[in-house]
Amino acid sequence: MVLDGLRSRWWRTRQLGTDADHATFRTLHTASLASPALRRGLTAETADLALRHLRGLLGTAAVALADTETLLGYDGLSTHHTAQARALADRAVASSATVVAGRAELACDTEGCLVGHAIATPLVIDDRVAGALVALAETPSASLLRATEEVASWVSGQLELAELDEQRHRLARAEVRALRAQISPHFIYNSLGAIASFVRTDPDRARELLLEFADFTRYSFRQHGEFTTLTEELRSIERYLLLEQARFGERLRVVLQVAPEVLGVTIPFLCLQPLVENAVQHGLEREGGGVITIVARDADRECVISIEDDGAGQDPERIRAVLAGEAAGDSVGLANVDERLRTTFGDDYGLVVETAPGAGTRVVVRVPKFAPGLTP
Repeated sequence: MVLDGLRSRWWRTRQLGTDADHATFRTLHTASLASPALRRGLTAETADLALRHLRGLLGTAAVALADTETLLGYDGLSTHHTAQARALADRAVASSATVVAGRAELACDTEGCLVGHAIATPLVIDDRVAGALVALAETPSASLLRATEEVASWVSGQLELAELDEQRHRLARAEVRALRAQISPHFIYNSLGAIASFVRTDPDRARELLLEFADFTRYSFRQHGEFTTLTEELRSIERYLLLEQARFGERLRVVLQVAPEVLGVTIPFLCLQPLVENAVQHGLEREGGGVITIVARDADRECVISIEDDGAGQDPERIRAVLAGEAAGDSVGLANVDERLRTTFGDDYGLVVETAPGAGTRVVVRVPKFAPGLTP
């Protein structure tokens, strides 16, 4: 029984881990608490959210964060040292090097003050000093100096990721603006012309088409959100096709098959519209018109969307060059959509284009059914 008890206690100890394991876990956990704020950039708001966790990482009396112009926040004891922390941060930023201050530089009249030593280390983002981290402690130590520099390096990495995220968002917004600019003026003019042709002969249809046109343009030129739902994108595409059918009549036939399970899937805004425009453009090249087939199906963890026309087809090598960015091509937004899908979901989710002269064109889009972090 005694042996069994010893074995049980030994097993529990092994399961709980060593003191070093616990310390590692606490450090990683504290860093994970500071990370979300830092990933939003270096501001007074994010500094306020991150500082107490950074102080937990360093175990100091106080810490401060500054950008290149001002002290963004101070957390901890001895707040009367705020101005001195600001001055040290300015020195670290100006020199692009770690600055150490002793009790002589941090002298104060506060009895029992726990700050007698400070270390200011620059925050460097892509070879550019963006601010400084200041650690304030009671006594100096080599381990604190190293810890402060390591934490500053980690903070710099989080801020660099924040800048990369912002660059990605700016690029995505620019790409959406480019797609909007590529919406053919001829489509707009021709749609309005088709609507006008019904004003006298069929006023009710003219009114319905005008409302569809208004809703289509409202969706296409909306100013918020990089993402949308498959439902919203398909609804806009239906409006577009209704307007095109008003122009082409029986020459343009549409088949739409959508599984209800995938209607709520989140996709990049305007990622299907350009593909449908291409299908209409190439699908009507044959005499007698053509059929546009749009299918969205449930494929376990993925949604698979295909847009197909039975038109004249295209040269596969030219399409490859367009997707590779080696040729501009007349395929509206094809490379743009491919890049946005890869940026959002990874390289496994780029466009797949099946085409050949005389055989029509089929474009396949695969997206995850559930993609964390994407908000329509």
